[in-house]
Amino acid sequence: MNSNSVKLRTAIKQFFFYWFPILFFMALIFFLSSLSGSSFSNFGSFDVFVKKGAHITEYAILTILLFRAFGTRMVARRALTVSAVIAVLYAASDEYHQTFIPLREGTIRDVFIDSIGILIVYLYLRHKYIS
Repeated sequence: MNSNSVKLRTAIKQFFFYWFPILFFMALIFFLSSLSGSSFSNFGSFDVFVKKGAHITEYAILTILLFRAFGTRMVARRALTVSAVIAVLYAASDEYHQTFIPLREGTIRDVFIDSIGILIVYLYLRHKYIS
């Protein structure tokens, strides 16, 4: 095997290990946001907590995935900042996307709720890798 094929094979492995999970997860968020508001279960008196907890969790996971990938390319402090900024921007774009979906609404409030998950992960990773 020549060095170019080894480099290509390594690049493909890195893409599928680091970047594909991010793209898949973002696509999953986009798909779920594309569902009509009537497609979601009602959890009774816990409905708000379950749904907003899902927002927090999904953006915490996205931030972790982003940090994991960017951490291979840059120092931890910068990787963490870039990951958090991208996650917040994706949350904002997701809320905007929801304004076009029947029985859904896109709100700045939900961007802030998504950002709680991002902030929790940011603080944890900053403490673990930067402090």
